[in-house]
Amino acid sequence: MFARLAPLGAAGRSRVRALLGRVKRPDTNEGDPAVTTLVVGLGNPGPEYAQTRHNIGQMVLDELARRYSGSFSRDKKCNAQTASIRIGGPGTAAVVLGKPMSYMNVSGGPTSALAKYYSVPATDVIVVHDELDIPFGSIKLKRGGGSAGHNGLKDVTKALGGPDYVRVRVGVGRPPGRQDAADFVLKPFSATERKELDLLIALAADAVEDTITKGLLEAQQRFHSA
Repeated sequence: MFARLAPLGAAGRSRVRALLGRVKRPDTNEGDPAVTTLVVGLGNPGPEYAQTRHNIGQMVLDELARRYSGSFSRDKKCNAQTASIRIGGPGTAAVVLGKPMSYMNVSGGPTSALAKYYSVPATDVIVVHDELDIPFGSIKLKRGGGSAGHNGLKDVTKALGGPDYVRVRVGVGRPPGRQDAADFVLKPFSATERKELDLLIALAADAVEDTITKGLLEAQQRFHSA
């Protein structure tokens, strides 16, 4: 739930306008609503990884930030890039988007640090990540479960103290032939895949929005039947 804005004088109203679009920690008492959801996009830092399959979670966060005019900035304390948005418009869900600046296998530290900083329980954390066991172009959602060999998820689960966060699983498919899975996810999408990549990213961003605004069950019904 959101705190109501206290009556403000002219100076106070001017300050709120200047801070529009920013979300503060719940204990700042500056009139902004508490953060309700933390959305984390997994990936690896650096331009050499930016367009690889393993980084599709961060591509989805870039799309969400674009939709809501969010801007990422470096949070050195949490070792992440963050952007604050309101999904659904003013007075609705206050969301922090977080992109860990650590490597994939140690994503848990930044994720846990962000959750603690914004006082978001693990049950209100959504992690967006690549999924080998789902065909390219498909999206599945679930709460809890194992990591299926995904080392980023494994580290997040350990850092959050359990698996009870929501996962938006973006299908990248299995590698062709005998190609090693670790090499496959660190490669850019193929030319054929790139033709559909923007649509896949948009659908995954839709899945995050639906999970937050309509609930996990309704989001699952939409995307699992697609």
